[in-house]
Amino acid sequence: MRLAIFDLDGTLVDRTGAFADAVTSLSHDHGYGPEIEQWLLTELADHAERGDFDRLRAAFPVSESADHLWRVYIDRMAASMHCRPAVLDSLERLKEAGWSIGVATNGASDIQRAKIHATGLSDLIDGIAASGDIDIRKPDPRLFELAAARCGTQLTRGDWMTGDNPETDIVGGHDAGLRTIWVTGRPWPDGLVTPHHTVDDVVEAIGYLLDQDSA
Repeated sequence: MRLAIFDLDGTLVDRTGAFADAVTSLSHDHGYGPEIEQWLLTELADHAERGDFDRLRAAFPVSESADHLWRVYIDRMAASMHCRPAVLDSLERLKEAGWSIGVATNGASDIQRAKIHATGLSDLIDGIAASGDIDIRKPDPRLFELAAARCGTQLTRGDWMTGDNPETDIVGGHDAGLRTIWVTGRPWPDGLVTPHHTVDDVVEAIGYLLDQDSA
C-alpha cells in the first residue's frame, strides 16, 4: 500500500475564509468591539491555540475564561470550515486505488481534528498527526513518521507529501525521505530543495498521484 500524506490548512481546506468568519461570529456573540476583533484577526492569523486566549484576557478586560473562548473558537471554526466536493471525491478515488491517506498538520490537536470531522475528511483519512499531539512541528521529520504510524505503516521512498508551505511541507517532507508535491500560492524562498512536482490545486496533486499507479 502506498502512502500519501497531506497538509491540512491551505491544502485540503481553506482556513483563511473560515478563520475570518469564526472570529467575526465569536466577537459578535460576545459583544466584543472592533478593537478586540482586530486583535484576534491579527494574532490568530497564522495559527491559534488555547494560550492565545490567555493573552487576549491579559490585553483586554473580557469576562469569559480562556477555556470557554477556546472551545467557542473551535466550534466556530468547525462550523465555518468546508472541504470542496472535488477534493473529497479525489481522495475517495485515491483510497479506492489502494492508497493510504494521512494528514500531518501543525496546530492544536483538538481544533485540527474538529476541522477534519466537520468537513467529512475523517471518513477518508487513515491517520492524523497534529503537532499538538507530541509538541513537535513540521518540518520535524518525526511528525511525518507519526502520520505514517497512525496509518498503520512506516515511511518508504515511494511515499508522498503534499502541501502549500515550502519550508514545513516541502523541505520537511524531503527531510523525512518523502517525494513532495507543492501546491502553489505562497512565495517560493530561494535556496530550498526543489519539489518533485508542482500543482495549482490539491485536486491536481491527487490526480498526479493516481497517474503514478499507471506510470
